[in-house]
Amino acid sequence: MIKIGTVLNTETSVDKVVAEARRIAEAGFASAWATQIFGLDALSTLAVVGASVPELELGTAVIPVYGRHPQVLAQSALTTQSASGGRFTLGIGLSHRLVVEELWGESYDRPASYMAEYLDALVPLLEGQAAMHVGERIKAITMGPLSIEATRPGLLLAALAPRMLSLAGTIADGTVTWMTGIATVASHVAPLLNEAAAGAGRPAPRIAVALPICLTENPTRAKAMIDEELAIYPTLPAYAAMLEKEGAQSASGIGLIGSAEQIIDGIGRLEAAGGTELLGGVGGTREEREASFELLAQLARGES
Repeated sequence: MIKIGTVLNTETSVDKVVAEARRIAEAGFASAWATQIFGLDALSTLAVVGASVPELELGTAVIPVYGRHPQVLAQSALTTQSASGGRFTLGIGLSHRLVVEELWGESYDRPASYMAEYLDALVPLLEGQAAMHVGERIKAITMGPLSIEATRPGLLLAALAPRMLSLAGTIADGTVTWMTGIATVASHVAPLLNEAAAGAGRPAPRIAVALPICLTENPTRAKAMIDEELAIYPTLPAYAAMLEKEGAQSASGIGLIGSAEQIIDGIGRLEAAGGTELLGGVGGTREEREASFELLAQLARGES
């Protein structure tokens, strides 16, 4: 059965995120996920949440790898895993050329090759081994394993293109997607990812899919609100390509927006498409956000 989680608001204080996570856990959601954009540091915040809120699974969706040496990210991730008692999944991604080159001043040349090198250094550290990677663009050598008492966290890649989906299936535990619709999960993401995992003799991969959700009696207005809030994403080439595969023009085109029956049907279609986890990003008016939260919580508890 598909797991249902939701996305934390990290553009606030840590205390408020802890309170929100507590509410999410009490409502019966399987997981809560933090983004790394312009708000709180996701890993630091989830370490606090993990130490404060029991049982709830936690994850990042996602941490950009550029600007973070693999050892530094491994230390932060294992610290969060330790603080949460083993309930943490590290979601990482490449971000976008606009961010990496134009805002941060780093090269975005051959990003999938960069991720392959990064994983070669990161994964051993997460698994309690030393890093011994000397590559074309990344050097990561440790004198031994990191001295952190923690189990290996789950590892997901934000993977959309074939090379990244191959890495997600052969090296990581699966993928976490954004701006990717259900039909595209069925026709593109799941087949390539499952083929890669099977070819490497690995377990069936996780496919965590983040979608805009809005329980509403006015879908036209709700879609307009969601498209305004998420207007930047269709302008980014990687997301534009996924929207084109879906036949969608904007963020609302891949969302589950409408009646409870329509949202429940959409979640069923996502599970049939191969999705293993839904990361619900609720949108709309304040009242619609509350109603959407309650509906997803009810479904997460197995009530329909």
